[in-house]
Amino acid sequence: MRTLRRPAQELRTAIDCLPERTRIAMLEGIDESSIIVGAYTDPRGGVCPMLAAHRRGGRTSFATFAKAWDRYTRAGTRARPASERELRTLRAMLEASLAELPGGDSSLTDEVSRVKASRRALAETAAEGTGQGFVRELFTRRPKAASEEPERELV
Repeated sequence: MRTLRRPAQELRTAIDCLPERTRIAMLEGIDESSIIVGAYTDPRGGVCPMLAAHRRGGRTSFATFAKAWDRYTRAGTRARPASERELRTLRAMLEASLAELPGGDSSLTDEVSRVKASRRALAETAAEGTGQGFVRELFTRRPKAASEEPERELV
């Protein structure tokens, strides 16, 4: 009898099976494309993570990833945009998977730096075009360290 894995574990396993170039291309794709859930494309121009990677040179046909992505996101019968949480999780899993490769730390550091610079430039362009400075802050704000978070009181 087959044991059912949790969807997040299944997604991480599928990511680990992708070639390195595809994982890097997928990281680029989730920054530069409108990522969707439940379909390959949608009428508004959204694409699934695999198609986003494919368009950036990560030419891999791997149905296991698509199935794991749809299970993780609980994709229904209609395509929808991926939530911020889903995208953050996908990004974290891709980065962790790349970091675990032999010599992955330096290549991942370079890739992360390049992606962050791209995001900063995109945020600055968006802020200049709309006159909304908060957009720049969203993309450049550093996450709080665990020690900086307030302690929660038990009630």
